[in-house]
Amino acid sequence: MPIPSRRCVLATLFTALACSAASAQTSYPSKPVRLVVGFAAGTGPDIVARVLGQKLAEAWGMGVVVDNKPGAGGLIAATEVARAASDGYTLLLGETGQLAIAPSSYNKLPYDVQRDFAPVSQVASVDFAFLVNPQKVAARNVKDFVDAAKTQKGLFMATFGAGTPGHFGVFMLGDALKLQPEPVHYKSTGDALTGLFGGDVQGVFASMGLAAPQVKAGKLLALATTGPVRTSTLPEVPTFKEQGYPELEFNSWFGVVAPAKTPADVLVKLNADIVKVVRSAEGKAKLEDAGFRATGSSREDFARSIAADTAKWGKAVAATGFKAD
Repeated sequence: MPIPSRRCVLATLFTALACSAASAQTSYPSKPVRLVVGFAAGTGPDIVARVLGQKLAEAWGMGVVVDNKPGAGGLIAATEVARAASDGYTLLLGETGQLAIAPSSYNKLPYDVQRDFAPVSQVASVDFAFLVNPQKVAARNVKDFVDAAKTQKGLFMATFGAGTPGHFGVFMLGDALKLQPEPVHYKSTGDALTGLFGGDVQGVFASMGLAAPQVKAGKLLALATTGPVRTSTLPEVPTFKEQGYPELEFNSWFGVVAPAKTPADVLVKLNADIVKVVRSAEGKAKLEDAGFRATGSSREDFARSIAADTAKWGKAVAATGFKAD
């Protein structure tokens, strides 16, 4: 019996591995996938997760369960997913605070972003609107706001939680406008807006999805947005950059991460499917209608974004001396 050549053996081996990978990719998912969200229903991360979950379920013919685990600024949910089985059936719809800000703002973070998670894809990003209550604040642009703030005794700014982009946005606002705002932390953006309506605070940074309905209804006024260019959601509102404050350019993003050591073929399929549904005409429209910018990135680009924002927000955390624990 002839002995197979080394070339034949290698070819057979590579063929077997390729078939195995292809089989794994086509068989996943074979049961419902749980998409964990660290914030309550109706919040930005929840909205993104539900749009994504619906589109993936349609593509897979398999259920995607959005599981809200609010608390501790999203840390409870992130910790749970970091410790979950690495099989692709428990995923985290993470956001900037959990993955890029928390490493700098906690002395003892219960998870390590680089060690415990495998980036899959950024799904969406969102700019913030700087909102005031026109019934309580006479300002109609950023300059008016600055002039008014300098004549009053105290300036109180709502945030949707300590250690969030909205919280550090308050410090960035103070530096850029030469003011000393006092952050007032609320449990959610909805609670922060309630404080704004009541006149307990003079302003808040709110994501476009939550800000736009209030602005369009005439209940609140957007003085500026934090993106590099105007947003299609509120095209009439100028950016901070347009008004002479380029330092106030920041946003938040939302993306899927899996537990570390999730099989590579599962990660590849997850990325391909997420990018496909997010960039589809319907998926993109649903996200944009809710005030988000659809992205759908490669795994490598998402990893780079996490690293870059960890450095960026780390500087903001250090400048404020803030620690969450």
